[in-house]
Amino acid sequence: MKTCGEVLVEILEAYGIDTVFGIPGVHTVELYRGLPNTRIRHITPRHEQGAGFMADGYARATGRPAACFIITGPGMTNIATAMGQALADSVPMLVISSVNVSNELGMGEGRLHELPDQNGLVRGVSVFSHRLMRPAELPAVLARAFAVFDSARPGPVHIELPLDVITAPADDLSRDAHRTRYRPGPDPEAIAQAAALLSGARAPFVVLGGGTADAADAARAFVERLGAPTALTVNAKGVLPRDHPLSLGAGLPLAPVIEALQTADVVAAIGTELGETDTIMFGSTLGLAGRVVRVDIDPEQLTRNALPEVAICSDAGLALHALHDALAPRDPAAGAARTAALRAAAAKELRPDYALHGRVLDAVAEALPGVVIAGDSTQPVYGGNMAYDPAGPRSWFNSSTGYGTLGYGLPAAFGAKLGRPDAPVVALIGDGGIQFTIGELATAVELGLSVPILLWNNQGYGEIKQYMADRDIPQIGVDIYTPDFQTIARGFGCRAVRATGFASLRDALREATQAPVPTIIEIDDPDVRSWT
Repeated sequence: MKTCGEVLVEILEAYGIDTVFGIPGVHTVELYRGLPNTRIRHITPRHEQGAGFMADGYARATGRPAACFIITGPGMTNIATAMGQALADSVPMLVISSVNVSNELGMGEGRLHELPDQNGLVRGVSVFSHRLMRPAELPAVLARAFAVFDSARPGPVHIELPLDVITAPADDLSRDAHRTRYRPGPDPEAIAQAAALLSGARAPFVVLGGGTADAADAARAFVERLGAPTALTVNAKGVLPRDHPLSLGAGLPLAPVIEALQTADVVAAIGTELGETDTIMFGSTLGLAGRVVRVDIDPEQLTRNALPEVAICSDAGLALHALHDALAPRDPAAGAARTAALRAAAAKELRPDYALHGRVLDAVAEALPGVVIAGDSTQPVYGGNMAYDPAGPRSWFNSSTGYGTLGYGLPAAFGAKLGRPDAPVVALIGDGGIQFTIGELATAVELGLSVPILLWNNQGYGEIKQYMADRDIPQIGVDIYTPDFQTIARGFGCRAVRATGFASLRDALREATQAPVPTIIEIDDPDVRSWT
């Protein structure tokens, strides 16, 4: 007789889960009993936060969810930060955890790993959190989780199993996957209203968000039919080619682009929350003077940050196809001219250090065609968000949007490499951020991951230090001790080099992708300003 824990992994395999990130503990070992009977690989990170970030990077790079096996109590509080980042950026992730025996829950008897209400704690960083009280619930709850991943605004889902439920007999459960697969389409009347509004626009403007990451062809066809300047949010980078005449890249927060957005007579916002980390930074309010067409798979999101005249609750790709077919072609020349003028004006507003970050990232793309860059919250990532255009979607993502955590970039890159082993994958992280999750270097060495790690060293929390200085705030807590990362990297079994110019950076990147372990490529912030 197979247990619920054994049947669980068989059902996960049926749903296409091929990777589980987890650190075995006495409360989760029964989840591992059935793993050898599946094709699911298990990855052991060095911290549950690293497990969550790896699953996040895997999902962003591939578009598919991975699973995490997490112990009761401290395991769940450790992964909560990664779940918060995934929830903010609509990243699918399945978190399976244990919880104490059913009749012990809420008793406060000091059981190992006991929390007063683990399910309630996790509910705030997940699309939903469900406690499985009997094995018979398992097929329906997993079907609900994959319905979120397949047909709704995705995000982390948490399922917890009491210890007595994990070991309960469950051989009679169906192992079949019950996937919806089909995503919601737009209402024809809403499409007609939106098309009429856009067709009559004098100076339309388009914002494409992360919801369009898998709809690049449809997005391009729609933009060309409308002939409008188009800005891409951070999570939509690469949806339009970098040289597309209607693409403003990710220059959305720059003043000329924001002004054009705010003064456009009609704005089409597709698959974006229009949040502050993509538009007006740090607490300002985005005010749109024109009429707004919004498309989002989440009905609640349709009314946040900008109220629409036409709200279309739909998958972005399906709505873009329908809008394209409902629109008459416009002359693209006027839109291309507006776009070129906005790009030129935005380039003049770009901070010099951000422009330099863009040059560094262009060198990365030149050295490694088709590169996937997973970034942290660090200065070159902020610069890259506005100055770097990747070659395609799902090739640039980072934790500076939404939740804005530190330590993300390193494990996320490792997860991305596991998901896309044939693509060059680079981690971009600062000297402060890497100290949050540096232990995951051991995981990558263990797995033999050929990941270059661009370590931007500015001897502390440089962006926050500048932020404090600009506001005449005493610079306390930002000049932190900086260890010898070259020695630390080699201690973990990694390679370590320093880049001294663009040519040496390109050479180091190419060599790193051929190495059997990760390579830390350290870039000293003061030195890079003199690179040629």
